[in-house]
Amino acid sequence: MTTATTPALRTPAARAGAATAGSGAPAALPSLPSLTGLRWMAALLVFGLHVHNFGWFGGTGGRLVSWAFGAGATGVSFFFVLSGFVLTWSARPRDRALAFWRRRVARIYPVHLATLVVALVMACTLTHQARPTAKQTLGNALLLHSWWRPWWQTLNPVSWSLACEAFFYAAFPLLILLLRRLGARGSAALGGLSVAAVLLLAWADAHHWWTYSVYSFPAARLPEFVLGAVTARLVLLGRWRGPGLEASLALAVIGYFMVPQVTPGYSATVCTLAGFALLIPAAAVADLHGLPSLWRRRRMVRLGELSFAFYMVHLLVLRAATEFLGKKPHFGALAGLAVTAAAFTVSLALSWVLYEGVERPARRLLLRRRRPSAQPDPAPVRSEAPAPARD
Repeated sequence: MTTATTPALRTPAARAGAATAGSGAPAALPSLPSLTGLRWMAALLVFGLHVHNFGWFGGTGGRLVSWAFGAGATGVSFFFVLSGFVLTWSARPRDRALAFWRRRVARIYPVHLATLVVALVMACTLTHQARPTAKQTLGNALLLHSWWRPWWQTLNPVSWSLACEAFFYAAFPLLILLLRRLGARGSAALGGLSVAAVLLLAWADAHHWWTYSVYSFPAARLPEFVLGAVTARLVLLGRWRGPGLEASLALAVIGYFMVPQVTPGYSATVCTLAGFALLIPAAAVADLHGLPSLWRRRRMVRLGELSFAFYMVHLLVLRAATEFLGKKPHFGALAGLAVTAAAFTVSLALSWVLYEGVERPARRLLLRRRRPSAQPDPAPVRSEAPAPARD
């Protein structure tokens, strides 16, 4: 087991509280770089899935890509669990809901808006691209489109997950208040209810209890976010009990390759939920205790920083490539690898442009505070909440 009962002041939350009491300044919780590295792997799974869906590989190459990335959609489930963990880990003790929502908008909306504009231009200029209606465009811009199944794939299709995240952000101030009141046992019980909700939703979805699949419905994805928040709370309290990083990764991989055995869609969440819910806190504990972690390496962390922009731009690159490659060309192995490498390189380069040219400067601009000219500059204060996984 990775963790055991620790003295109260050895828990991250207690250490931060002690530092605050002793210095009078808010204390920063330790950063968790391994979570940033893991983000990149989740984004890479989604990229591989879309390469598979576009049919760039035929024959044996196609079967191998299908085997390796056919379950890549579960990378989005990983993002949902990770988001709950990161937001709970970095939650500020006396934060106001409006301040929290402002930071969330600054985090995701600039890149969403930039890729939305690109997707709109592509829809109007490229052949074989569906042109969205004004209502669809507005719904996408406001991150409401996942609430109405016929709209969930409009414009930049991957943005459906941002609509889910927007719902999670709306609910988070109430969730963190609840977690702080529940304590360790109550939080664990809430995590159990979240797992039960996923199982129930998967069963109902597989048996077609409703007209539309719940795969992209924001309320149906909330339990994954809540489960991530619960695990973060238990780590903060020093009450997390789970396997180490290697065992957790093995369980996540096993669950990933079990996905083809279940009904396509939401049911895949059941296969990977346990592995992801163990892997994320295991990586956090490894960082806290200085244990070995592949995901903490500098290049992995840097790619993790680019992962959100990469996730948002890569499908637009693949769609643009269909203008030259055609639909489902089923290339041989060498040709398929060549076009995939080219698309990956272009996507990664554009993600760097988005990150350095849009995401970072826009976040700084939106979060910049105006200081009254008549008052002296305040003394610098350390941030309470690091952004350990760039969420």
